[in-house]
Amino acid sequence: MKWIDLPPVWTVSFIALTWVLPLYTSWAHIPQLGLLLIGVAVLMFLGALAAFAQAKTSVVPRQTPKAMITNGVFRLSRNPIYFADVCLLAGLSFYHGRLFGLILTPVLVWVLVARFIKAEEAVLAKEFGLEFDDYKRQTRRWI
Repeated sequence: MKWIDLPPVWTVSFIALTWVLPLYTSWAHIPQLGLLLIGVAVLMFLGALAAFAQAKTSVVPRQTPKAMITNGVFRLSRNPIYFADVCLLAGLSFYHGRLFGLILTPVLVWVLVARFIKAEEAVLAKEFGLEFDDYKRQTRRWI
């Protein structure tokens, strides 16, 4: 059951809830903003995957990293994949005018911070010490 507590499962679940409870509202139907956020999500996700591959470290949460990544999209955000997850949910919600998805967006942020980011930052601090402290001071958690 550990596979169920992974960030993509949370993100997909929140997207699914958005369609199960289709609270459409015209003021939230901004397809151009939705497409922009979806595009940002795709670019951040692909950029992060490329950085993980280049550093030869695991992208899977709760594994001890072999390297600390600070280049590419990691110069913009300490958590570009989580940022991409949030942008995807918000983007799809704006594209389709789904109010419930916009309500769930800050909830997804909270889940990601509480379930994953805090623990990952503790591991990075333990593994990389001052190097992580410097990175944390220079780079925002989100963007």
